[in-house]
Amino acid sequence: MEKLTSNEKQLQKQYMNEIKLDRKNKKEFDYSGDIILDDVSYTYSRKTPFEFRALDNATIAIDKGKITCVIGTTGSGKSTLIQLTNGLIITETGRTRIGDYQIPAATKKIKEVKKLRREIGLVFQFPEYQLFQDTVEKDISFGPINLGGNKEEAIKAVPELLKTVDLPVEFIKRSPFELSGGQKRRVAIAGIVAMNGNTLVLDEPTGGLDPQGEEDFMNLFLGLNKNQGKRIIMVTHNMDQVLRLADEVIVMNKGKVIDKGTPFEVFADHELLKQIEIEPPKIYQLIYKLKAQGLDLTGFAIRDIDDFVKAYSTTMKKKEG
Repeated sequence: MEKLTSNEKQLQKQYMNEIKLDRKNKKEFDYSGDIILDDVSYTYSRKTPFEFRALDNATIAIDKGKITCVIGTTGSGKSTLIQLTNGLIITETGRTRIGDYQIPAATKKIKEVKKLRREIGLVFQFPEYQLFQDTVEKDISFGPINLGGNKEEAIKAVPELLKTVDLPVEFIKRSPFELSGGQKRRVAIAGIVAMNGNTLVLDEPTGGLDPQGEEDFMNLFLGLNKNQGKRIIMVTHNMDQVLRLADEVIVMNKGKVIDKGTPFEVFADHELLKQIEIEPPKIYQLIYKLKAQGLDLTGFAIRDIDDFVKAYSTTMKKKEG
């Protein structure tokens, strides 16, 4: 880790004083507001030949109630960034703010860690590998019980949670290890939803799934956002998924946030995608070809083929008129 500048030390002292006042004056924190990562940094394998600065003084706001996708090449800092949101790792500079709750840099222990992780559920890539209980019911209810929730209420909620992730209620007494890969993943996600937090953070949640499995999970995440109002933060390499789901897109490169915008704004910028070596969604590959031939559709909000047809028709009518 690089030595802190005098200004960074002064800011850290200011943040620590702020959080002391917050804890003195507040009995409860509200974790539902915007998540602000303010000048955050993180270094892996410090003081070894493998030292790697994954985040380099990055700053970004992640809005409440929206689906935000984080994109960038391998090693750009995406997964490290999202792990800051529930205190799994702590920034070396700046601070993390979740609603009105703050985690200043170099915090040794998060006093409210159980409440924070109940509100911000982190789903790793291949979450089915996190299953370990002998029944689906125990696995889904484990999180809320372990974080201090009422055991009876947690178990009572399991049937509805199975419906939420589109699994039969009859699975409740089955071993999760008897299920298919996609079913296991649904159980794991149900366990995160069980904690009833306002935010789900997903790291490559559809990795290894077939196209139908990917489609099913995209519908699940959309439903959790639109029907239950949950903020979804998702890291993915699949730009077609980003185009379909995202309200906002965060673009990362070499540990820094280099852009943020709607998927239409980000994907309309062909030079940006070439800079970060990201292949655009299939429909935007067609849009780029049309633009090169003099037909520019990049000003339209195009998610699917229906949007494309409308934009194409509108543009052609203007040309003909």
